[in-house]
Amino acid sequence: MGETKELKKKLTPAHDCTTCEATAQMIDKARRDGVELVFDRAATMKACPIGADSACCKHCSMGPCRLNAKDPYGKVGVCGATIDTIQARNFARMVASGAAAHTDHGMSILHLFGEVVKGHNKDYEIKDTQKLLQVAQTLEIETDGRAYQDIGLDIYEELMKTYTQVEGEFPFAKAVPEKTLETWRKHNIVPRGAMREIMEIMHRTHMGVDQDYENIVNQCSRTALSDGWGGSMVATEISDIMFGTPRPVMAEVNMGVLKEDHVNIIVHGHEPNLFESIMISTSDATMVEAAKAAGAKGINLVGMCCSGAEMMSRHGVPHAGNFMSTEAVLVTGAVDAMAVDVQCIKQGLGKVADCYGTELFTTNPRCHIEGVKHIEFDEDDPMACTDEVVIKAISRFKNRKGDIQIPKNKNVGIHGFSKEYIGYMLGGSFRESYVPLNENIINGRIRGVAGVVGCTQPRTKQDYMHVELVKELIKNDVLVLQTGCSQIALAKAGLLIPEAAHLAGDGLAEVCETVGMPPILGLGSCVDNSRILTAASEMVRTGGLGHSIADLPAAGAAPEWMSEKAISIGHYFVASGVYTVFGTTFPITEGTKFHKHLFEELEEMGLGKWGFSNDPIEMAHMMIAHIDKKREQLGINKARERVLMDMADRQKLDVA
Repeated sequence: MGETKELKKKLTPAHDCTTCEATAQMIDKARRDGVELVFDRAATMKACPIGADSACCKHCSMGPCRLNAKDPYGKVGVCGATIDTIQARNFARMVASGAAAHTDHGMSILHLFGEVVKGHNKDYEIKDTQKLLQVAQTLEIETDGRAYQDIGLDIYEELMKTYTQVEGEFPFAKAVPEKTLETWRKHNIVPRGAMREIMEIMHRTHMGVDQDYENIVNQCSRTALSDGWGGSMVATEISDIMFGTPRPVMAEVNMGVLKEDHVNIIVHGHEPNLFESIMISTSDATMVEAAKAAGAKGINLVGMCCSGAEMMSRHGVPHAGNFMSTEAVLVTGAVDAMAVDVQCIKQGLGKVADCYGTELFTTNPRCHIEGVKHIEFDEDDPMACTDEVVIKAISRFKNRKGDIQIPKNKNVGIHGFSKEYIGYMLGGSFRESYVPLNENIINGRIRGVAGVVGCTQPRTKQDYMHVELVKELIKNDVLVLQTGCSQIALAKAGLLIPEAAHLAGDGLAEVCETVGMPPILGLGSCVDNSRILTAASEMVRTGGLGHSIADLPAAGAAPEWMSEKAISIGHYFVASGVYTVFGTTFPITEGTKFHKHLFEELEEMGLGKWGFSNDPIEMAHMMIAHIDKKREQLGINKARERVLMDMADRQKLDVA
């Protein structure tokens, strides 16, 4: 655990690693304690420059073949593969992996839903019947005079096609704006079933199969769309039905949510069923009494990463931090247990947990960590797992050793904006509508809409790109929608409150103050990016902003992305028609035909396009320029004169 003087010289000062004061404090403490965190590993592990430019192919044993990004067409791989084929294959396999992660997550949620509606599982239930009926309507399933259980069974059987269907169009094609769907059909990129698309892209990118980068990208788009409009959308919609559709709730974020005099339990991962069950275990009277008998005042349940964001949005559960803080929070010494499931789980957590005596448990059969205790989470007997986690945490509290240091940093934010609540917020119970949003975009008070999402990572200063990008966007009257780690970054910066409207431009600020909403709307976890798609579709259906998602004055960004899931997310937004800008790094060689295809030609096909920048202000203005271009194409590039309307005129507008 000790550090050498040479190693210390290489390490980046804590405040240059992160804008999060709590995380910076824990980086310094870990270094004093001789404990290595992700930030230190990044400082001593230089990224491969060939791989960063996607100029390396290792798909067969004739290689790995390394091409020169500075002279991309100077040579080819042993099999003759060009730089464009190599890049396309690498990019497509990232999309396939990311799509598989979301697809597997969505399928497991759907499987649980199937067990509930079949009456096999009594530990979970249908909590949001209104959402059940809404999803049934979207899927054109009959609801009149039918029991919710029967409707749910039809939904389950229909949505299972999202994964298993090999021909035809996937179920949520019915939710896609017609003109967008026409564009997909024209290019033959409407997904069939996620398993079919992922299997085909993995086959095509095998050595000696598809060697035309445009053809590879076509299937890549089809695969990504099976994620965004398939696996991810199913996960979100079914989670809403079973656990409740989020509505705005106030919640605390950052490490200050830990309590020294409580048993602190953190749940970290992506699947809500584990978290929903552990909420029951931690509130059980027997468990609370056991905690008090051990000397604690109670049990403090806290989230991290995406399942934490989902529970924060649904239930107001406090949140300790995003991906880059998951090791650092253990350095407090106050975490008695951390239970993890799948996705974004660092293997380094095991060593850090050992150093501070935290009980770390894996719970999902898909994710074991060498040397870490596994307690299997069984949806048919969930409390067997979650009760044991709580019991172990209480025991650890009773036998705590070492210094406890909890940063005081804590911020309050408003979370839980769903597509449904946005409509309600703007129109009320009886006039739920996106008309006010569209009207305020048309009249220029709101310039456009941006989705800012994605990870945090150690190759850039944690949270900095997210915060500065969003501040610049709202200053220029762009309404921002957020999910995942990005949402937590802005919450820690104190910007997810209505009072943040003072940082917005005059037009956006006026709308926020009128409605009583923040200029930044937190939608949940990274799988909940599908909420942005459904909101965009509703904007198209409402009218006045074109006929497809590609017409909207909208853009997306993932400024600190790090995972293959982020590439899949980015590409399903691009394939849906959204200009999408990534930061930090991008797996591509500039000046190649493949680069031009992603960054220019896809837009010419009626889809969106990719963009890249390492500067948050430049990134913001790239997005704003695109929004302004779309406003000009729609003929709404000039602010409209305000017109006072009587009630009759207002009602005509709502009907239209």
